[in-house]
Amino acid sequence: MTYATHVLRHSKKIGSSSNLIRRDSAGLVRWFSNGTRPSMEKGDDILRCHSGLISGERHNIPKSFNRCYSGSAVSNNSCRTVSSRMSCGNALRTTIAPCTSTGSISFIRRSQAPSRRGFSTASDLPPHQEIGMPSLSPTMTEGNIARWLKKEGDKVSPGEVLCEVETDKATVEMECMEEGYLAKIIQGDGASSIKVGEVIAVTVEEEDDIAKFKDYQPSTSDATPSPKAPASSPPPPKEEVAEKPVTPSQPKVSKPSASDRIFASPLARKIAEDNNIPLTNIKGTGPEGRIVKADIEDYLASRGKEAPAAAPKADTSLDYTDIPVAQIRKVTASRLLLSKQTIPHYYLTVDTCVDKLIELRSKLNALQEASGGKKLSVNDLVIKAAALALRKVPQCNSSWTNDYIRQYHNVNINVAVQTDNGLYVPVVRDADKKGLSSISEEVKNLAQKAKENSLKPQDYEGGTFTVSNLGGPFGIKQFCAIINPPQSAILAVGSAEKRVLPGSSEGEYKFASMMSVTLSCDHRVIDGAIGAEWLKAFKGYIENPESMLL
Repeated sequence: MTYATHVLRHSKKIGSSSNLIRRDSAGLVRWFSNGTRPSMEKGDDILRCHSGLISGERHNIPKSFNRCYSGSAVSNNSCRTVSSRMSCGNALRTTIAPCTSTGSISFIRRSQAPSRRGFSTASDLPPHQEIGMPSLSPTMTEGNIARWLKKEGDKVSPGEVLCEVETDKATVEMECMEEGYLAKIIQGDGASSIKVGEVIAVTVEEEDDIAKFKDYQPSTSDATPSPKAPASSPPPPKEEVAEKPVTPSQPKVSKPSASDRIFASPLARKIAEDNNIPLTNIKGTGPEGRIVKADIEDYLASRGKEAPAAAPKADTSLDYTDIPVAQIRKVTASRLLLSKQTIPHYYLTVDTCVDKLIELRSKLNALQEASGGKKLSVNDLVIKAAALALRKVPQCNSSWTNDYIRQYHNVNINVAVQTDNGLYVPVVRDADKKGLSSISEEVKNLAQKAKENSLKPQDYEGGTFTVSNLGGPFGIKQFCAIINPPQSAILAVGSAEKRVLPGSSEGEYKFASMMSVTLSCDHRVIDGAIGAEWLKAFKGYIENPESMLL
């Protein structure tokens, strides 16, 4: 019986139930889409459960309505789209959004976090919440469980920390969104390489339901199971395939066809040719399977991660220790490999006299000590000078996309910090607008957080330029740094050393403290003359530091 017939049959009852249509859209979906019970009893069930939904009492909801809510997707033909939002343990909140197509009703579930509520009918499991591995940074594809702060059976409330997740950048605390009980921990302490969205734990609303999830295992497939056939219907007969006699195969001449062609953009073909990559090894993600530049870059990055086919045997005469690779080091290796392979680097080096800078720093530190503040470092002054130079030459404060160059209006400086776990690059936001004391205090706090592995995503995301200093801490004279994508430049700062320089008159010499800095540039964004202009502005601020205070 068609849905239109159902509408006509129950139009009188619908006309007197405007409130039901407005408030209980989910019930209305079940009423018209379930074709197995086209009787008036279904409508009576909806009306009986209506008052329970308004008051929030779950126990008054009829089983037929629960089956509609928890079963497979209700779809096919109507004029509205019903969507629902789930979060850990709350009652269902339903909204109706108008749809332009006529004849389709679909039940869509969305969640604020990578989690979903399960309503099992076959396994007799009560309502529960599957908590997935969250995506805590734009580049995160997998994470590790550092440790659980809650145990199975513990009650959890909104805002309480469930566990610590090790992301590709730092260790982040994962908070509970709603009230309930932690019934099952799927991924325990130290679990690694957990894909984003993969189930790590299960929560329930009632404490009595915890024991029912002792042996619970999440479904390996997110696909909706197909409805089971009625018990009365016999299984389909198996087709018997007659065995054909084996005949000697004749050589077949393959004819070229359109399906054998590999479609790729010219840029993708050029990059693949330069790196000796056969296009047959790459799966295209562009329109109609077309291979684009991003597919080549992903392949290059993944090729660096792949283990060799046959690992060489270790020399038994050598004494060694295999050190586990932390998540931050894996991501750093992947991103820097991608940067070096896909970004056309070039380098500009200049020597700057830092005598006036050191003298100004001594005067400012005297004022800082008198006021109880912290001392300024040479790196703090370098960060300020780099930020002001970016404001003067904004072309260097940009990033490359395939279709355009994005020039940023905020000057956010990432500062490279070396820790035992790996390299971190926390960000100082709007460094061009901050004073030297603010920059100094912020850099010290971020460096301490990095060493404690407690950086939050907002502490390292959103940088537009990076400064890496190996001179002051390590005495490195000069080096070339690798660009931190998607940025287009990074400044490598060397140590200051005393040098003999020619004086103003012939035969006259003087001593000066000189510091070498090297700017690594992305030639797609920054031309050589633009990079030189930026270094000229930077050198002016370093050699005349009073101008930074204007």
